[in-house]
Amino acid sequence: MEQKRSYILSLLFIFLLSPVLLRAQITEFKDSIIQISGITMTADSLKAIPAVSIMVRGQYRGTISNKQGVFSIVVFKGDTLSFSAIGFKKQDYKVPANLPGNAYSLIQLMVEDTMYLPATIIRPYLTKEEFERAFATMDIPDDAYERARKNTEAHHLRALARITPVDGREATNMYMRRQAQSLYYAGQPPPQNIFNPLSWAQFIQAWKRGDFKRKED
Repeated sequence: MEQKRSYILSLLFIFLLSPVLLRAQITEFKDSIIQISGITMTADSLKAIPAVSIMVRGQYRGTISNKQGVFSIVVFKGDTLSFSAIGFKKQDYKVPANLPGNAYSLIQLMVEDTMYLPATIIRPYLTKEEFERAFATMDIPDDAYERARKNTEAHHLRALARITPVDGREATNMYMRRQAQSLYYAGQPPPQNIFNPLSWAQFIQAWKRGDFKRKED
């Protein structure tokens, strides 16, 4: 009996203490979250750097600075922010774990990264005959205009039309036209073009033009 009473008192004590523990955990969780707001600038001239990638190390989340170099991100205290941009050295910033409050302002300075490419030496052809032979046999790639002209040729477009499936917009329009046609002749049989003289005239003209002949692309 005494053991049962102790068990009931223990459960009651835990039940009464659980809201306090839960509130303490929520408070601790809120205190560990911080919003970092700042700006990315060059270290030498203090100019804003846009499109800087700010990633939380070890996690698949981050943000990008806007055109004025301003950014804002919510992290945990103790996380490490990694700043990277094309033309600048990668910078890391570790958020202090003992920062007071839940908001912090940061000015991140970026140092330009200079890349040196290997030297390239341009040499002329040894003789005039060698230059003429290379110029006559050189495979010059097509420019943008020539590629566009080849891609818009009639036989090329016909070949693409045979193998290219319709997209969602074309399929929707086709379905809507069929629905409209079926509703237009609802309650009556649709007309038969076999008795239409205009359709026969168009068919004869197409036959004379050779539209029904199989053409090799």
